[in-house]
Amino acid sequence: MLEKALEGIKVMDMSRILAGPWCTQNLADLGADVIKVEHPVGGDDTRSWGPPYPKGTGAEHGFSPYFAAANRGKRSLAVSFATEEGREVLTRLAEQCDVLVENYKAGTLGRYGLGYDDLKKVNPRLIYCSITGYGQTGPMAHKPGYDFVFQGTGGLMSYTGQPDGRPGAEPLRAGISLMDLSSGLYSTSAILAAVIQRGRTGEGQYIDMALLDASVAMNANMAQLYLTTGQPPQRFGNAHPTIAPYEVFATSDGFLILAVGNDSQFAKFCQVVGRPEIAEDERYRTNAARVANRDTLREIVAGLLLTRERDAWGADLEAAGVPWGPINNLDDVFADEQVQHRGMLQEVVHPVTGPLQQVRNPMLYDVSMDGVAAPPLNGEHTIELLQDLGYDDARIAELRTAGVVGVWQAPQEPEHPGTISVV
Repeated sequence: MLEKALEGIKVMDMSRILAGPWCTQNLADLGADVIKVEHPVGGDDTRSWGPPYPKGTGAEHGFSPYFAAANRGKRSLAVSFATEEGREVLTRLAEQCDVLVENYKAGTLGRYGLGYDDLKKVNPRLIYCSITGYGQTGPMAHKPGYDFVFQGTGGLMSYTGQPDGRPGAEPLRAGISLMDLSSGLYSTSAILAAVIQRGRTGEGQYIDMALLDASVAMNANMAQLYLTTGQPPQRFGNAHPTIAPYEVFATSDGFLILAVGNDSQFAKFCQVVGRPEIAEDERYRTNAARVANRDTLREIVAGLLLTRERDAWGADLEAAGVPWGPINNLDDVFADEQVQHRGMLQEVVHPVTGPLQQVRNPMLYDVSMDGVAAPPLNGEHTIELLQDLGYDDARIAELRTAGVVGVWQAPQEPEHPGTISVV
């Protein structure tokens, strides 16, 4: 069981938006004590990315669904590193931490004395992970980067979307921030490897994670296909470039995914649709032949599947051992009996926002989220964290008065909707 595998590991999370927070939420789910460092005014940019907001909250709480998706299990410290006193707070915190994750533009934290070279002097065991668009070196290192840009720059969109000549033919991005999420996952793996290595060497290290690098790596077999043939892969719509039939087909009442992966499955499919002779046709008998003749095969399969309802086809395909699947919306997903059996929908409870449904981390099978901290409000844990760092009440009051730190207080009438109230 991976639950609490990182108990005793303290993480300083200076990241915002998605790639960094996704990484640090993974670490929190694995038992690390993650301290989310946010600016006293507004906090993480995604706090204001609404409406909608969870029930019982509004813009003044800074608690959008986007923020909630990537920040559970963390404690929030609201502090400005633009001030000398704020930098002192963060340096003290870094002395106590095992890992620091940040995603500011290259060189930003170094200008404030909070770069890796600065902090390793006070904590040689610190594992410092920077997540940026283009990495710390190279001609584009200075540029900001966003997920959508890298879905295009890294190659994904060049072979995603309907092919030329079909309705809607154009490059298409994925419906989620795939490069942010993959960069967060790569960063999680790199950090865990660094923790293991530190156990052998006693020393921390610097991790330079770039969304561009992750987006190139995520091409996976498509990149290898190009490197093998020298031909950039083209857009195939929902079809697969090297397997057929392997795509979306319409039925009389909806759509299904047909995923025939080998010749045996194709023969079974032909039996199910009442056309066993198709599997003996030299144009379709082998996968290579089916790929070469995919256009005529698609017409045949499409015509056959239009004659019945999706679930009727599904039952027969299931019985025959032919891989298929529905195209679910999220209502369907969370009502699915297998999803429910796996406990993918769970609940955390916050004393201000109340119950909040969340998706279980798939690394933690059969682990209840009871007792897991809900995503924090900005500055919710500032006082306790400053006390842990040795600040007394008088000094904390001074830092609050000077605007160096912020402490969450329940909003009255928000002066500026869309920002969080901290004092």
